[in-house]
Amino acid sequence: MSEKAENSSNVKPEIFNYYSERFSEAARLEEDFNVVELLRTRDILERHLPAPPAVVLDVGGAAGVYTVWLLEKGYEVHLIDPVPKHVEQAKEAISRLPGTHRSSATVGHGGDLKRADGCVDAVLLMGPLYHLTEKRDRIRCLREAHRVLRRGGMVFAVGISRFASLIDGLHSGCLEDPEFAKIVERDLDEGQHRNPTGNPYYWTDAYLHLPDELEAEVREAGFVKTKPLAIEGLGWAAKDHKKFTTDPKLSKVYLDFLRKVEEKKSLLGASPHIAVLAHKP
Repeated sequence: MSEKAENSSNVKPEIFNYYSERFSEAARLEEDFNVVELLRTRDILERHLPAPPAVVLDVGGAAGVYTVWLLEKGYEVHLIDPVPKHVEQAKEAISRLPGTHRSSATVGHGGDLKRADGCVDAVLLMGPLYHLTEKRDRIRCLREAHRVLRRGGMVFAVGISRFASLIDGLHSGCLEDPEFAKIVERDLDEGQHRNPTGNPYYWTDAYLHLPDELEAEVREAGFVKTKPLAIEGLGWAAKDHKKFTTDPKLSKVYLDFLRKVEEKKSLLGASPHIAVLAHKP
């Protein structure tokens, strides 16, 4: 791969360059309250995915954190991501697994999956929807997921809450920066997250959903039996996030309580990540 990766997808240049050159997605889920996102996502998928060896398409799967985990559980998993760096990282991670696994990692994007109709049992959209800042592109992505799913197949569509940057600004103290405060102001007003500061911590172009809005888009794409869920829920408010991974007893207590309130509509927007589980009729 050349020093500067070529963007052959429909991803906006700002987003492509951010993940290609300025940010390590491979390490993100090991940091701060992102560990809650990892554990909660796994918990939700374990309860709702069809049993292995079902075929799963991990769209926007980045460095393959969930792909590898699902392969280890016996699933057939195919990862698609628009960033070549991510795909190479995923291939390397897959290659370290013992035994033979039916899997692949390819460069591509959610708007054109290049797969046959009705060929997979589940589609994970854990990234594409919030980096598609126009609704028409999000609907196209969801309809592509609908197309490649078998009847009864499941989509796991993840969005970022309209209030996520406010939560992060309060938690991290970034709201003390007037430039970050301007970003949050626009997020709350429009849902359109932009970062003109050059500070990589303030992220890149994205769309932040209201919970009802994300569910409505999933339904518009033809899915039924929609179930909105909070991923982290209020887990970001835990005093010590390391205990989610270092203290099994306490982690179980935390995760059990987060599961109890994951469907409470009054709390959905307070979760940095929100998801909608749905099925193809």
